[in-house]
Amino acid sequence: MHFFKDTHFDLISQRKTGYMISGILLIISVASLVLHGGPKLNIDFTGGSLLHLKFEKPVEIQNFRDLLAARNLKGEIKHFGSQNEISIRVGTEYIKEDMASELSADISEAMPENPFKIQRNEKVGPKIGHELLWQALKAILVSMVLILIYVMVRFEFKFSIGAIAALAHDVIITLGIFSVFEIEISSPIIAAVLTIVGYSLNDTIVVFDRIRENLRAASKNIKDISEIANKSLNETLSRTIITSVTTLIVVIVLYFFGGEVLKTFALALIIGVIIGTYSSIFVASPIVVDWKTKKA
Repeated sequence: MHFFKDTHFDLISQRKTGYMISGILLIISVASLVLHGGPKLNIDFTGGSLLHLKFEKPVEIQNFRDLLAARNLKGEIKHFGSQNEISIRVGTEYIKEDMASELSADISEAMPENPFKIQRNEKVGPKIGHELLWQALKAILVSMVLILIYVMVRFEFKFSIGAIAALAHDVIITLGIFSVFEIEISSPIIAAVLTIVGYSLNDTIVVFDRIRENLRAASKNIKDISEIANKSLNETLSRTIITSVTTLIVVIVLYFFGGEVLKTFALALIIGVIIGTYSSIFVASPIVVDWKTKKA
């Protein structure tokens, strides 16, 4: 199936516009991350206690703030998916073995007319949280290094820099969007980020492979790398769009119907697929073209 057949879009000539758009997104992302002191980390990485309650009737958040204040507890309280579900998160300094039962007893006493069930009751110590964070960062860094080596061996150094630049671009912007909207980074989000790295690399490798083939097939009179890269991007454009659209359909369905727990995971994938598709066209290949042009 070909949605775009025999296209001749001059994509490489738009690379400065692409660089400008990427630069603006990167500046916003980095600025947000700096101003917020880094990504907003979930209990998985910071440690603490999380209590998720489901009531028969809608509830007001202020009632739970009063209950926490009565016990000298400070935490984050928010609706979880619907008005009758509440998540209560407190820091590691308030972790107690019986905190959930104590809070449940207080809530039952304060709201006897509104029964509830405990959906989740999680406790993560600060040491475990820090270990999980380090393991997540190590996974991302190791994957980047292995990708650099793989692309360098399969293609050449200039291509590997273009691929790594595109991947770093995708990860930073995805984390930046989460930072701007103050969405917590949890273990599923890290899994989504690693998935984005693989997805974006796959798109980039397809384009790079076509560029290499066209470089080999080009006559000696054709030395313009921009022309060859442009031809390669147009030849792979249909495949890129079809793959991205079909993937987006799945993750959008997951976002709306996969439940609250999977919502942020699906959102990260939606952002990553869009940014990854963009970067494979307007970041990775243009960097290789510019570098080869300057080195020629």
